[in-house]
Amino acid sequence: MSKKKYQPLTIPRLSWKRETLSNTFGELVAQPLEPGFGITLGNALRRILLGGVEGSAVTAVIIQNVNNEFSALEGIVEDTMQVVLNIKGLVVRNSTGEPGKMTLNVTGEAVASAADIVTDEHLEIVNKDHIIAHVAQGGTLTLEFTVESGRGYQAAQWPVGKALQEDNTIYVDAMFSPIRNITFDVEKTRVGRDIDYDKLTIAVETDGSETPVDVMHYAVSLLRTQLEHFLLTVEIPFNEISAVPEEEKREQQPQVEESLLKGIPVDLLLKPIDELELSVRGHNCLVNAGIKRVIDLVNLTEDEALKIKNFGRKSFNEVGESLKPYGLSFGMNIKESDVKKALENKDKEADHESSKW
Repeated sequence: MSKKKYQPLTIPRLSWKRETLSNTFGELVAQPLEPGFGITLGNALRRILLGGVEGSAVTAVIIQNVNNEFSALEGIVEDTMQVVLNIKGLVVRNSTGEPGKMTLNVTGEAVASAADIVTDEHLEIVNKDHIIAHVAQGGTLTLEFTVESGRGYQAAQWPVGKALQEDNTIYVDAMFSPIRNITFDVEKTRVGRDIDYDKLTIAVETDGSETPVDVMHYAVSLLRTQLEHFLLTVEIPFNEISAVPEEEKREQQPQVEESLLKGIPVDLLLKPIDELELSVRGHNCLVNAGIKRVIDLVNLTEDEALKIKNFGRKSFNEVGESLKPYGLSFGMNIKESDVKKALENKDKEADHESSKW
């Protein structure tokens, strides 16, 4: 398929939804995409994220005075099998990817949790409130864990033909993947007059050992590396032939900002909420929550506003009514930098008009 000239591709813009992004969850939006590419890219990324992202987990444990997983544990409420199952629930963050060791030693009546575990320097327990076992009065629980890294699921690595180990090691199944759930959705979006382009939204949920942003970066790197080996000759430079000229970009940028802020009193956004003449109760609740400017108020989502202390439904409705006359509402997600640029452009236009006289 050798040609002198190729048709350009639509290059998507990517952004994480700020209001959803946390250490365990995030939604990535990619738009516009060529028609049909939303399903293609969504499926590929979902499968890579579910099965290809590496993580760390406990792969073996030594329990003092126990040589197999079917033994009773003296002085412990749970039996060995239940303790092993609880150990599988540990979430481990590994800063280097190297194997490591962890230990736990609890004596006397107490709840042995993940917070009692001592780790190597490069390891960290994420779910510290996870319960390992309940130690009875006079009992002692001593554990030594082996942590390894890998991808997906790994069955317990028992040596063939040797059920009992000389050092009493019990091997356990491991789920290395930090991914808890991945879903994606494809909608249609507009480019100019064409409404057939795709908008892809991918929701990423992790166990907290890795952030959604990091696992997405890993998955894209992995997918790109694999696909590069399918190239039979020099790669077609679609990024270059599809790039928007710099001059066109500079011309388009103000149009985007103007469309976002069109019809909104830009001067008001950076002023204190006192300008809205709110009731004393609503005003005080917002100020106590750190909401002091109009832009801070309109960038609140409805859920965030209703969670403000003493800011009930009545105050919420009252503030919403106060915003309406200005064309404002909750959840507008306006960037302060865009407001400042709009104000600068407004000043320049005013200077330009005055210079004519």
